[in-house]
Amino acid sequence: MNEAIRRTWLVMAAMFLVLATAASVIQVVASDALKANALNSRQIYLEFGAPRGPILVDGAPIAESVPSDDAYTYQRVYRDSELYAPLTGFYSLTYGTEGLEREMNDALAGTPTSQFVDRAMEIITGSTPEGDQVELTLDPQLQRLAYSLIPDGVRGSIVVTEPSTGRILAMASKPSFDANGVSSHRSSQAQAAMAEIDAVPGASAYLNRPTEQTVSPGSTFKLIDLVAMLESGRYSPDDQLDVPTRWTLPGTTTQMGNFAGGRCDAVGRASLTWILANSCNTPFAQAAVELGQDRIRQTAERFGFNEESAMPLPVAASRFPEDLDDAALAQSAIGQRDVQATALQMNTVAAAIANGGVVMRPELVEAVRRPDLTIAQQFTPHERGRAMEARVAEQITAMMVETVESGSAAGARSDRVRIAAKTGTAQIDGTDRVHTWITGFAPAENPVAAVTMVIEDHDMNDGHTTAVESMQSIMEAVVAE
Repeated sequence: MNEAIRRTWLVMAAMFLVLATAASVIQVVASDALKANALNSRQIYLEFGAPRGPILVDGAPIAESVPSDDAYTYQRVYRDSELYAPLTGFYSLTYGTEGLEREMNDALAGTPTSQFVDRAMEIITGSTPEGDQVELTLDPQLQRLAYSLIPDGVRGSIVVTEPSTGRILAMASKPSFDANGVSSHRSSQAQAAMAEIDAVPGASAYLNRPTEQTVSPGSTFKLIDLVAMLESGRYSPDDQLDVPTRWTLPGTTTQMGNFAGGRCDAVGRASLTWILANSCNTPFAQAAVELGQDRIRQTAERFGFNEESAMPLPVAASRFPEDLDDAALAQSAIGQRDVQATALQMNTVAAAIANGGVVMRPELVEAVRRPDLTIAQQFTPHERGRAMEARVAEQITAMMVETVESGSAAGARSDRVRIAAKTGTAQIDGTDRVHTWITGFAPAENPVAAVTMVIEDHDMNDGHTTAVESMQSIMEAVVAE
């Protein structure tokens, strides 16, 4: 009898241990995965039955939850959605979450670990959890202006940041979309809205173009070459350099040229400042080969190349390749071949020059506030590191000013503010179309904004005119504020 009781007790103890372990796994280890499981209808009802926190710009909601007339209690609504949709993303029964709705989900849903006591009280009292407010760093006027400057029917991005802090003041892109349709509780409406987005060339509800779309940066990459050149001690802004019309790439029979019919083909020899202002290819390619791929790549990496990051949206790694032969290095040094960059990355380059050589980490969230308006998270500037010496940043600033005053960015020249900028044109193989870039900052003597614009896969003349005129418009608006 005693043996039977002992065995029964052991079996019961083992069963309790299994139950306790299973409960621990479900409640702790697997809780996040179970909540996120698309088949967990109970969790979906709980989330859509609670007032999710708003996403704010200058105190006004651009995404908020309002009472709905269906079983889910609340409907997510997006204001001026095409201005902000690539940033906010969507909150959808059919497609899940994307953008800030996903990256800031814990705060917006009111479930971060820092709110453990609040959540415990809600469980005890049975009250409905409220999400936190997420305030963005964006300036609504600059955001609207930036969006309006990107022509309809093109793929393009504009990024405006504060060089001294890294705050993102505007981040606009086209084609955009309306997040309201995708976030409809009716799956047929959500599916129709997603199909409409997918039918637009280049459009995607899953892509924030300024941080995730990488294309060849063209001659804006010459700013990185310039840092390496000036820091080497072998070059200075006033040095006179040869400007060959054609240059045969090392170890090949392939020739590199400058912009056909441009000033570079007629000068023969010029100062480095003039060469940058007029964006001559051959002197920069020759200098890169002389300095070597390691120096160019390491300089690029000081600005963040070859590194993924977040702000809190994911930022794709801009790429400068390794193991280049001299011919490939020459082509890469002028922003072609396998070199790829996001608009945010090239903005970071300009902002670092404006900030005396110090790279600040870009950031999109100004503050996270609890429902009672107490601060849960506050923006604090963070340095990524120094990309160049302060004297080099000062030299490059003067050279970029000359680029606007008399060079390739002359269309951005303003009577109201002194602008420092660099243009770029990246050819697309097999076509007569290009990626057009401009990146810079103003006022040159005391920068308060860094601006980058890229127009993808477009006509060269139209793209260039749009880019330089947009730079002028944004900088004049910044000064007016």
